[in-house]
Amino acid sequence: MNTYGIVQLALFVVILLVLTKPVGLYLLRVLDAEGKTFLDPVLRPVERLLLRLFNVKKGIEQDWKGYTLSMLCFSLVGLLFTYAILRLQHLLPLNPQGFGPVSADLAFNTAASFATNTNWQNYGGESTLPYFSQMVGLTFHNFVSAAAGIAIAAALVRGIARNSAKTIGNFWVDLVRINIYLLIPICLVFALFLVSQGVVQNFKAYEKANLIEPIWADTAVKDPAGNEVKDEKGNTIMVTQAIKTQIIAQGPAASQVAIKMLGTNGGGFFNANAAHPYENPTPLSSFLQILSIFLIPSGLTYYLGRMVKKQHHGWAVWSAMTILFIAVTLVCWWAESAGNPRLHAIGVDPSGGNMEGKEVRFGIFNSALFATVTTAASCGAVNAMHDSFTPLGGLAILFNIQLGEVVFGGVGAGLYGMIIFIVLAVFLTGLMVGRTPEYLGKKIDSYDVKAAVLALLIVVFGILGFSAWAIISKWGLAGLNNTGPHGLTEISYAYSSATGNNGSAFAGLAGNTPWYNTTLGLAMLFGRFIMIVPVMALAGNLSRKKQIPSSGGSFPVWGPIFTAVLIGTVFIVGALTFLPALALGPIVEHFIMMRSAVLY
Repeated sequence: MNTYGIVQLALFVVILLVLTKPVGLYLLRVLDAEGKTFLDPVLRPVERLLLRLFNVKKGIEQDWKGYTLSMLCFSLVGLLFTYAILRLQHLLPLNPQGFGPVSADLAFNTAASFATNTNWQNYGGESTLPYFSQMVGLTFHNFVSAAAGIAIAAALVRGIARNSAKTIGNFWVDLVRINIYLLIPICLVFALFLVSQGVVQNFKAYEKANLIEPIWADTAVKDPAGNEVKDEKGNTIMVTQAIKTQIIAQGPAASQVAIKMLGTNGGGFFNANAAHPYENPTPLSSFLQILSIFLIPSGLTYYLGRMVKKQHHGWAVWSAMTILFIAVTLVCWWAESAGNPRLHAIGVDPSGGNMEGKEVRFGIFNSALFATVTTAASCGAVNAMHDSFTPLGGLAILFNIQLGEVVFGGVGAGLYGMIIFIVLAVFLTGLMVGRTPEYLGKKIDSYDVKAAVLALLIVVFGILGFSAWAIISKWGLAGLNNTGPHGLTEISYAYSSATGNNGSAFAGLAGNTPWYNTTLGLAMLFGRFIMIVPVMALAGNLSRKKQIPSSGGSFPVWGPIFTAVLIGTVFIVGALTFLPALALGPIVEHFIMMRSAVLY
């Protein structure tokens, strides 16, 4: 840990704080069906045209059931659309490399992944998908799944803010306005910036470069059809060959990188994601990509405060998120800076820290910051390989996901996830003081608490249930590259990332198998769509309630006491639920690394 890192972390938090209010004010206009923006003269006709195509009238709103059903139907159609593109990509244009169709199980996994804003990738982008599949099948979801998350958050906030209302907005209006007034314009600007930094944006075929010196590597023997040749035991036959050329991938990357960051999607155009120089070429591009991940989630906290007419409540939520973020960042940074004592024992300089799996252009702090931000915000983009982090560094980022990714979280998803915890915090404080819990002038009843708890239990089931299934199954263990506690962490991280709609991977798990593709895809669908149903039920119930004036006994949902209670609720629920799995995984691995006598 050094001064450079402290300055960069402080600069990151200050810039995020400065941008929160203007982004929140702009969101206030975008999420108001009649709101006016500076883009209206150009985009208002486009909005009217799209709403006409959807056969939607602005003045007609939906109740929570209609809103939820619209979102689910739209997402289902989008999932099937992307699945069809991946299965038929060999027949579609913009395929200069001649890639064949994606297998059925991988196509399902990928379609579910992008439809749920997860962007988990069991494939290498530049070696599997042509430009058409990347641009149409995937980038389409990067926009609409991000917009759907923001729309759900806006609907929940409306439910809190409205008084004795039966409706919470119109999904189709929100979807259109979020895309054309927010995501598309800001991504256009950001993509141009990325191109200026060196991110590629073209339709060229891949280049072949001659190496100055050949390298020797073991490669699989293949038959004339391109299939790997196996021996009588079923093992792939390998042969040592001299490699004299390298393929340099090309493609329209900048346009996808912009929305994958701003929409907290995370799917990499290239397999190495933000560690690839064509996706993330400079320290400046890396810093702004990290900042862009938090930009909209941070602005949504200000939007919450303005909508409920209690701006100090919005800042209290922002403060809770920021404190959690800084704490996890410092733990991850410290762990990676400390490095591995076993390497120190054989003479490796301990001041160098753990550089395994990290891009040397960015170093330890930038990798720790990126990893913390991407796991806090359900983004999934990475500029370092999380499988190579120290046990406690890996624990920090895994814990981020298992907290529910409410530390700013995904666009929209982080806010409605945090509101779930707010409802529980208010309920618990009401029990402690012996009063009916109340949130912003609305009584919290058993229906609200049941909806909040159900939303959390769905996530817990997705993570622990699928992880347990994989751990006791041959197909689950077959995908491990590591045994022992690290192997357990690889599996639990995979299903935490899938259920939490994060998308980052520990990279040590061979997940491109029919069982993993199917179960991870189901975990993504559970974590996104099944969880949203109780969230929207909560929005509908709150919207129907009549607001009552605050009294002397009302628990103020602002200030340091509320912030501390909210942080405590997030920690208690997350820590107590997943602590056994964390203890058997990264914590045990840490003791092994430290050669602790506890294990002998």
